[in-house]
Amino acid sequence: MKANLAQREPQRLQQWKGLYQSIRQLSAGRPKFILHDGPPYANGEIHIGHAVNKILKDIIIKSKQLDGYDAPYVPGWDCHGLPIELNVEKKVGKAGHKVDKASFRVKCREYAQKQVNKQKEDFIRLGVLGDWDNPYLTMNYQFEANIVRALGKIVKNGHLSKGSKPVHWCLDCGSALAEAEVEYKDKTSWAIDVRFKIQDKQKVLDACNAQTDKDIYLVIWTTTPWTLPANEAVALHPDYEYLLIDCGDYCLILADELHESALQRFAIEEYAILGSCRGSDIENNHCQHPFYDKTVPVIVGDHVTAEAGTGAVHTAPGHGQEDFIVGKKYNLPVNNPVASNGVFIEGTPLFAGQHVNKVNPAIVELMRENGSLLADEKINHSYPHCWRHKTPIIFRATPQWFISMEQNHLRQQALNEVKQVKWIPDWGQARIEGMIEGRPDWCISRQRNWGVPITLFVNKENNELHPDTEALFEKIALMIEKQGIEAWFSLDKAAFLGDDHETYEKVSDTLDVWFDSGVTHACVLDAREQLHSPADLYLEGSDQHRGWFQSSLLTSVAIKQQAPYKQVLTHGFTVDKDGKKMSKSLGNTVSPQKINKTLGADIIRLWVAATDYQGEMTVSDEILKRTSDAYRRIRNTSRFLLANLDGFDPDKHLLAAEQLLALDAWIVDFAWHLQEEIIVAYEHYQFHQIVQKIINFCSVELGSFYLDIIKDRIYTCQTNSVARRSAQTAIYHVLQAMVRWLAPILSFTAEEIWQFIPKGQKQKEQSVFLLSWYKNLFESSNKALSDNDWKQIIEVRAAVSKQMEQLRNDKKIGSSLDAEVVIYCDEQNKAVLDKLEDELRFVLICSYAHTEPLEHKTDKAEAASLNQGDVFVEVYASNYPKCTRCWHHRDDVGQNDKHPELCGRCVDNIENDGEKRLYA
Repeated sequence: MKANLAQREPQRLQQWKGLYQSIRQLSAGRPKFILHDGPPYANGEIHIGHAVNKILKDIIIKSKQLDGYDAPYVPGWDCHGLPIELNVEKKVGKAGHKVDKASFRVKCREYAQKQVNKQKEDFIRLGVLGDWDNPYLTMNYQFEANIVRALGKIVKNGHLSKGSKPVHWCLDCGSALAEAEVEYKDKTSWAIDVRFKIQDKQKVLDACNAQTDKDIYLVIWTTTPWTLPANEAVALHPDYEYLLIDCGDYCLILADELHESALQRFAIEEYAILGSCRGSDIENNHCQHPFYDKTVPVIVGDHVTAEAGTGAVHTAPGHGQEDFIVGKKYNLPVNNPVASNGVFIEGTPLFAGQHVNKVNPAIVELMRENGSLLADEKINHSYPHCWRHKTPIIFRATPQWFISMEQNHLRQQALNEVKQVKWIPDWGQARIEGMIEGRPDWCISRQRNWGVPITLFVNKENNELHPDTEALFEKIALMIEKQGIEAWFSLDKAAFLGDDHETYEKVSDTLDVWFDSGVTHACVLDAREQLHSPADLYLEGSDQHRGWFQSSLLTSVAIKQQAPYKQVLTHGFTVDKDGKKMSKSLGNTVSPQKINKTLGADIIRLWVAATDYQGEMTVSDEILKRTSDAYRRIRNTSRFLLANLDGFDPDKHLLAAEQLLALDAWIVDFAWHLQEEIIVAYEHYQFHQIVQKIINFCSVELGSFYLDIIKDRIYTCQTNSVARRSAQTAIYHVLQAMVRWLAPILSFTAEEIWQFIPKGQKQKEQSVFLLSWYKNLFESSNKALSDNDWKQIIEVRAAVSKQMEQLRNDKKIGSSLDAEVVIYCDEQNKAVLDKLEDELRFVLICSYAHTEPLEHKTDKAEAASLNQGDVFVEVYASNYPKCTRCWHHRDDVGQNDKHPELCGRCVDNIENDGEKRLYA
């Protein structure tokens, strides 16, 4: 019962070497089911979230194999990118400083390979079967070459653009970030209200139908004072109503919905509303910049909201996506005075050399002194942070390469494809649609060393791509196949381009790693003969709607005009018992490595399967302990079934369906129906339902009913008696089916069970993973007792057991075999129970049992609680002597002189004459 999983599972893994290849050979010619593995990042030990992901995939793959599919599983790793670069920097220094860039990339490759090897070992330890000898690594030369080819197809299809657009920029990384590399956390910021003096005052007065000689100001509210040096406009909503308000010495323009809260911030108590107008009425007016000697236009845009502030938005196209979009409409300059290190560049008036994180006090004080500051305060609000460094990022316009969402209708094509995919849960569709509808162009360029290069040659004068770009892509890809990405970095431009080398420059940027993993549909599914595209299933955490699911979709649509997947399934995150996200800093993590060494991988697998993965997945030591208890229930049931098949040869001893006793036929029938439910649950990925069904089956139908009843037959009947062989036949069928139900989930235990199941000459499979669903279950041929009949019998048995327990507590009986039972019942219940004949006493586990009409009930009979009909039960201690062999109290004990201590049934059994009796 202890299982010793932690010690025995590693031994099983040794036996499984070569098993994956055997499964592939067996599956040749079957229909394919392709679950495409989203690559984990090759950095650090795997955590419980990794275990959840890989185990869910493994359960699906194994269930599909049982379903008759050829379901290869090719694991993979994401191997380029900044985290690896940063870890290597800690050891050897920055590339180009202490170590040359080529040597640095070699160190990155070595580091990534070590991480892959470590993680691979942990995934295998979880019992995950796959092509571990031939995984895909994004840093393999062939893969790197195919990434370049994928980029070439996207360029050919007209989806690439270059421009100076605002991107998420991490000052610690010194690089642009992808959308999926940004997380939102609370940050304390300086919120300020700043007034911009209107230049054409009369236009405002005419629009508001008002009169005044006072200066008029638009007021903006911002939480990023450092972006004001890049201000190029003030934006209003075209349809909002704006009030012209006389504040004493000057007039302000504020949105009607926000004017009261704004004036309260400005500490202005006395004011008069002179008139109002719509935002579009004062479009194209101009304002004086609050501290630079320049004017900026008044523009309108739907991005302006009335949720907070003043209804007027400071607009800096170089520092915000919405600002950039509206700025394009008005041909505003994309002014970015901030260098990659966060310092204002030389020539920036007033603030050159100052860092954006430290300049806010100086900007606020300057405006306080010149009178343009109306209010300031510190607020706590949600703000984008770098997912690696956990530090606030900035928006910064830099020359970058983008996959355009609008060129050649990529956004609309992607949205169309989303509708063709089955999303599980179905809310996933709305989530990814919302993200695609609102996402900006995808910035795919990075200014790093360890990554696949953007292999473009650009004209120095007009920024046009080389006219032979398509041919050059393939030529470069062939070089990378032999030398890896170093082929590009060490490329002699003069030798490669010949006479064109002076005209064109080589792009030095690397690709966003989300591009690497995003094109695995092209680099893995299309590149490996045993796979196909689109994949039947992608399965990852729910955060991947903004990550891998999206990058895969956009690249696939850009290359092939179709989604890379037919189904997308998401799982939730792991949390501790208090619902807190797991974190090393909080000390609430659960290590899969530690569980493997203490409880065993099958306990992790059972917890994963038993948890509804569509929501948050709670895990703790207490939960794993309860999982171990559930595991022991399954294991103990399996041990009992196996123990009672000792000496059973299915080639010789297996009875036909029509030969089985009613009870045995019923349990096989029950398993047959249960298997149908389990297969459907596997098809719908409802693994927690499968675990519940199996545990209930082990606990209720088997443990509390069937196995309890057949012990007498198994232990006391003749070896070859119909009664014993009937029970063994049922056990054999149930176990053959159950080991398959368990195999995808409790892989190690199912394999152990399989090795002990008696097998006939025809059953040559060496592993449970070479099987399909068990086909030899059947509906009961004994139609005398229907499913409803058995439900009634089980209810009656529960009522009898309850009374027996009372007698046991009153010390009137010891075991239930010390009792006799009389059941007084209505005609319908009597008809059902009488069908059992002498089997009734074995079902009730008592020495005598019989039924009587309801009208014969005595005062001692107690009513049974049944769903239908009237039943009263009377239980009393038997006065007959006890058989020392079977423990039944029978009237024929002592009638045989040779065996005076035995009942007639046991005498028959030990004298080899038991086969004459049905229940011998």
